[in-house]
Amino acid sequence: MLEYLQLYTQKVKPLLDLHEEMETVHKDFDEQWKDGNFPGWPKEATGALIRAGAHLDLSAFSSWEELASLGLDRLKSALMALGLKCGGTLEERAQRLFMTKGKHLRELDPSMFTKTKPSKTSSKSRDAERQKEIAIFEAQLYRFVEILSEQRAATRENVQRKQARTGEEREESDEEHFSEDDSDDDDDDVPYNPKNLPLGWDGKPIPYWLYKLHGLNINYNCEICGNYTYRGPKAFQRHFAEWRHAHGMRCLGIPNTAHFANVTNIEDAVALWQKIKSNKEDERWKPDLEEEYEDSAGNVVNKKIYDDLKRQGLL
Repeated sequence: MLEYLQLYTQKVKPLLDLHEEMETVHKDFDEQWKDGNFPGWPKEATGALIRAGAHLDLSAFSSWEELASLGLDRLKSALMALGLKCGGTLEERAQRLFMTKGKHLRELDPSMFTKTKPSKTSSKSRDAERQKEIAIFEAQLYRFVEILSEQRAATRENVQRKQARTGEEREESDEEHFSEDDSDDDDDDVPYNPKNLPLGWDGKPIPYWLYKLHGLNINYNCEICGNYTYRGPKAFQRHFAEWRHAHGMRCLGIPNTAHFANVTNIEDAVALWQKIKSNKEDERWKPDLEEEYEDSAGNVVNKKIYDDLKRQGLL
């Protein structure tokens, strides 16, 4: 709580020297604590009520009869906090507790105390230090309350003004507030996209069912395009006619024809190109073997055999 008030005060009043204010608070607190005048921590709480337990503020009681109205259990816890004997009837407990009002421990009758061990003196001092630390925190909070009095008053007025509005006025103001927030979010915030979906025409991720329908969850890698990844079968089929794939085929010295459709590996493309070239070589027309001649006897032979027979003089 104290840390929050410090940060808020630095934002609201940046020119205020908080260090100097806290030093003043500690100085005033030490004087009030020494005199027993600190609010909420009367002198009897730092004297007779210095022990740990359920302390009871006796300043609000004028007689032991009023204390008796608290009951046995409450009186017992208060007596235990003082280190006094907590036995006896309701009246005895109330009278014993009322006798401690406005007194220190040394002013009380020793017979009223329970038997304590010397080792408990250190725990008493620790309890006193702990109570003093709590009181210091309260002093700092009181000072922050004074510094932020204007902001507290403005907040109270704002809450009262909102409470005085009708239901329709509240709905209208809420709608205006939400519309402003939505517009700010649309302009500034990055769209929530945990599945890394493609963005649509409105700059927002497309629905997941549409993402699955178009097969955009399937990635296709093309080695000819420099290991470029295509999302979805449609983009993968279209890329064979695009410049990136055509450039890769040109670098390999292979024409980008329909024979190489769906071929993405360089090794497969080169092997297919060698096979196509061999097939074309086999299909090419060879005049020495395929050109036909007819001799004087009417026999049909190819050009090579015809030239051999002619050289031998057999025709």
